[in-house]
Amino acid sequence: MTTNSEKKKISQKELKQIYIRSCQLDISWDYERQQHLGYSYGMTPVIRKLYPGEEHKEKRIQALKRGLEFMAITPQLSTLLMGINAAMEEENACNPEFDGNSINAVKTSLMGPLAGIGDSLIPGTLRIIAAGIAISFAQSGNIMGPLLYLLIFNIPAFIIRYYCLKYGYGLGSSFISKVADSGIMQKISHYAGIIGLMVIGGMICNQIWLNLPIMVGSGDFAEPLTNYLDQIMPCLVQLGLFGGMYFLLGKKVKTTTILISLIIICCALCFIFR
Repeated sequence: MTTNSEKKKISQKELKQIYIRSCQLDISWDYERQQHLGYSYGMTPVIRKLYPGEEHKEKRIQALKRGLEFMAITPQLSTLLMGINAAMEEENACNPEFDGNSINAVKTSLMGPLAGIGDSLIPGTLRIIAAGIAISFAQSGNIMGPLLYLLIFNIPAFIIRYYCLKYGYGLGSSFISKVADSGIMQKISHYAGIIGLMVIGGMICNQIWLNLPIMVGSGDFAEPLTNYLDQIMPCLVQLGLFGGMYFLLGKKVKTTTILISLIIICCALCFIFR
């Protein structure tokens, strides 16, 4: 790097701030861009360090906007992405020829695979193990139950955050090329995609409820229409509703518009068929 880059080099102070702020990634979660506010908050110390003063105001604004793009990742692995992001922002601040658009491209390409792997290993595995051990103590009234849960889950989680940030910043933008050359990224993306589809399928049948009150038949043989549709395929109604919402999102309909419309339609149908 040039002499100018040495003046702008990110210090341990900024990396510690990223580490602490990453713990608040989900504090301002929303349906449209999910973790984008928490992610931008975590990257703010680095951006302020790299683009100080009024002379860099426009670059600072652009960097903050990059942090506000859609973000969905396992919080414990978010520091890997933040570390790589910080290294690339540092290069962008020091090298006039660096393409700032590549920062979001890297974030987007890593976000999905990291979320798929992280959700399976941490909430899906580590949390279950911690809860299983803690419950066996808590059932007998032992105070160690909740304490063990906090320790078993959080100690590995904070260690993962630390090393992800360390190696993410150390690898920087070269992370993508190194992983691509090894061929691991294709395998990670493939298996993460399978896991993601399984999770989405499970969420559709467990998190979406829609019972059609329309009765088919008469007398003792009358049954709700939902029962007949479930015989064709279980949770077919939920799948249809999810497909409709997914179609509207593809047509650039706002999430808030869809949610408000669903509330109004459901209230109206409940009033009609009560």
